[in-house]
Amino acid sequence: MARRSRAGTTGLARPAASEERALTKPVDPAEKARDICLRQLTDGPRTAAQLGTAMARRGIEPEVAEAVLARLGDVGLIDDAAFAAAWVTSRHAGRGLARRALAHELRTRGVADPLVDAAVAELDPDQEAATARALAARRLAASRGLDSAVRFRRAAALLARKGYSSQLSYRVIREALEAEHDGAAADLPDLVGSLDD
Repeated sequence: MARRSRAGTTGLARPAASEERALTKPVDPAEKARDICLRQLTDGPRTAAQLGTAMARRGIEPEVAEAVLARLGDVGLIDDAAFAAAWVTSRHAGRGLARRALAHELRTRGVADPLVDAAVAELDPDQEAATARALAARRLAASRGLDSAVRFRRAAALLARKGYSSQLSYRVIREALEAEHDGAAADLPDLVGSLDD
């Protein structure tokens, strides 16, 4: 059997002259910063603070980062107010989070307090209560057959993790338990009696 030779496969191909120049050309810091931001934004919306952090991790100087963020804001690619409003709508509908939890999440993403306050203020209190009611009803339904104190604690813990106040939590859980007992006062744990006042 004759062996065939492989012509042209003696090693790695040399890059073209234009590619060699591109590899040796110094990278403009502003261009590098824009590339970092645009890559981040292709994954989803980001706040200015998140983009700033991403650039800092990659060694971009603060002055360059500020200029790039200002330009991206001017062309509408970053808008913390719009980000906050969309975040509140999405996370409340999808995860059932209350104002307090939503505000915390936005602050951890670097959204300024006035923008956080404006975004969570758009969440209708009636809608927030209805969401808390639905969450409590679902948790109580999953714990049917258990002691009422255990059921209450589980539902209250869920609502607390979602950021609901203890007063609202107590009210919606009490309503749900009373509805189960055809309007009769539910046997609730003593530890929450003070919240009824």
